[in-house]
Amino acid sequence: MDLPGPRVSRRRADEMTIAEQYDYWQDVRKSVSRRRFLQASAIGAAAVAAGPTLLTSSAQAAPGDAVTPFGRHLAFGNDPTKQMRVAWQVPAAVNNPVLRLGTSAGDLSQVVQGDLRALHSEYGTAAPLDQFYGHAALDGLAPGTTYYYAIGHDGLEAASGPVNSFTTAPAGGSLQPFTFTAMGDQGASTQAALENAQILAQKPVFHLLAGDICYADSSGRGTLTDSYKPQVWDSYLTQIEPVAQSVPWMVATGNHDMEPWYSPNGYGGHAKRLDLPTNGPSNCPSVYSFTYGNLAVLSLDANDVSNEIPANRGYSGGAQTTWLEQTLKDLRANPAIDFIVVFFHHCAYAVTTSHASEGGVRTSWTPLFDKYNVDLVVNGHNHMYERTDPIRSGTPTRAVAVGGTVDPVADGTTYVVAGGGGASLYSLPANGPESYAGNVNDSAGVAGYAWNGSGGKSTETVAWSRVRYRGHNLIAVDVTPAAPGQKATLTMRGISVEGAKTGTEIDRVTIVRTTPVVDTPAFGMPAVLTGAALAAGAGYLAWQKRRSGLEVPSS
Repeated sequence: MDLPGPRVSRRRADEMTIAEQYDYWQDVRKSVSRRRFLQASAIGAAAVAAGPTLLTSSAQAAPGDAVTPFGRHLAFGNDPTKQMRVAWQVPAAVNNPVLRLGTSAGDLSQVVQGDLRALHSEYGTAAPLDQFYGHAALDGLAPGTTYYYAIGHDGLEAASGPVNSFTTAPAGGSLQPFTFTAMGDQGASTQAALENAQILAQKPVFHLLAGDICYADSSGRGTLTDSYKPQVWDSYLTQIEPVAQSVPWMVATGNHDMEPWYSPNGYGGHAKRLDLPTNGPSNCPSVYSFTYGNLAVLSLDANDVSNEIPANRGYSGGAQTTWLEQTLKDLRANPAIDFIVVFFHHCAYAVTTSHASEGGVRTSWTPLFDKYNVDLVVNGHNHMYERTDPIRSGTPTRAVAVGGTVDPVADGTTYVVAGGGGASLYSLPANGPESYAGNVNDSAGVAGYAWNGSGGKSTETVAWSRVRYRGHNLIAVDVTPAAPGQKATLTMRGISVEGAKTGTEIDRVTIVRTTPVVDTPAFGMPAVLTGAALAAGAGYLAWQKRRSGLEVPSS
């Protein structure tokens, strides 16, 4: 059966871009009567994955004392030392959402006016669905400070509700160690909920989710007939609340996160639900960067460069890759930043039999990771755990076993797949068995493939796949800053969230950098240079080349 509205062949439905799909559904809404569409939906439900349903509705505010907020989730603003974004969901429209804030749980005297964003879904639901999300922007906070907050609205006093807390990032130059966690491909399920306890056990200062957030679009093909259930977001935000109400939950977008029913770029729904830093390209809401201490983190949207699932390929018009290079360049020129971590969904390097490697990422971005000496890349998409040896120009530079150490300037970038966040697991190639801490099975050449520009698979035999674990997982990353001239470390630990192995370490690798000390005639002695002093120093260019990896020292 045809989809409702203008006739679209099955082939055409599979080839439409996200922007074209958005236009299609807008045409349906404008041109098809409600009765005719309901009839077409009833007939088409039994055929061709009939696609989402289309209905209309309006929303009215409910009595405030009858509406209980849920799904609290945090995110950093552009400056994590001074900004936090708090979001939550309410089951009905309310008036005057507010957040009370203070540095003591017993004194929430500061009142921050919030806003309510309504998301109307006419697709994927048997009846019209309106979802409502409260948001409060907290600015002018003090660095390294714990704040307490509660939320409310007219008819519900914020101070009477649950009080939660968060802590801002420390001021620049802090030598305080910290930990963050990451994984991808979570969803809303019993297995996915098991991640909460393991994340909290690491006491992270923030969490990264490398795409495929909740699987409201369970198909993930990026086609007109993808299945979609917006109510899944309700379950997901409830599921992550025990963590995300206190730990900034920083997301990237994957193929299951493109939602063409709300905006031409596929991310209009996310703009209603989520708040993320806004320092990336204007049309790429999940592309951003932030710094925490001596660490810089970049979130990218690999849908923009994907050969495998090209529905949103090129949607940024090249703006994302341009932004990426400029941001990496700026970060490597910043002496306060030791480590750079980049996270996104589709994998640069992976060997499962389901998705494997994304050639579009390799073509567009890995040369920039090499050029600016990115320390760690975190991906999802492949539902398992995998770590590469350090790679430069597509080739592993040396073997790094579990517990090993990497010098990123000399060795290159380490890539990790942490796609076991809750979704069903994938298989490994026959000649690439599991190999992890306590169960090492090194393989000389593992069969793999990368998606090429024609949408096909280019087979390859790889030597870079060092650790492979076919179980649910997450990673914890321990960052230890260092005084000038000393060694700062970033230690990544792979952690199982699978049955009896839950909580056990399956992998560990430590990335080491020496904090800069530069000889300068201007000062006549070794000195740590920052800002204008560094730019003026005679040793600046040499320091910058070594730090970025553009010039590798001989010893």
